[in-house]
Amino acid sequence: MAEIEDPTEALNEHIHEGAHHAEAEGNKWIVYVALTTAIIAVVSAVTSLVAAYHSDEAMLSQIHASDQWAYYQAKGIKSEILESDGKILKAMGKQPIAADEEKIKDNKKEQQEIMDKAKEAEAESREHVESHNILARSVTLFQIAIAIGAISILIKKRIYWIISLSFAALATFFFVMQLLGK
Repeated sequence: MAEIEDPTEALNEHIHEGAHHAEAEGNKWIVYVALTTAIIAVVSAVTSLVAAYHSDEAMLSQIHASDQWAYYQAKGIKSEILESDGKILKAMGKQPIAADEEKIKDNKKEQQEIMDKAKEAEAESREHVESHNILARSVTLFQIAIAIGAISILIKKRIYWIISLSFAALATFFFVMQLLGK
């Protein structure tokens, strides 16, 4: 059976050779660009995962809110049916059922609690959406930083590497501020 070659091993060798080649040509800064770009890519991937988490949580919170509103409506419908039954009984000259009137009061009280839960879930969903949006911008800035870093190597201009690092710093700022909840 043939041995399976690890593709990361070949990639590692290629990067190592490229770094030695760049050092031999006196372009040691290319090694730094490659290294910082790799670090930016890792942080971008982590930021992307956190953004996806907030997106998923926003959706789940909104689903929970929708469920609560449906439950709220169901309680309202039940109360309306009981009230209608009571009106029919009164129209027939009979006394409405006391347990039904008590149930209507309980439903109204439960509706308030359900409404509070629904509004809380909606607020939680909005918070997650806001977090996701900030983190998505951060990921975009990281990706721009990576692209500009690659351009700096291609055209061999250090100023573009500095611009790349500036984009990465701005993206990191947004990422860290979001993690700290500010």
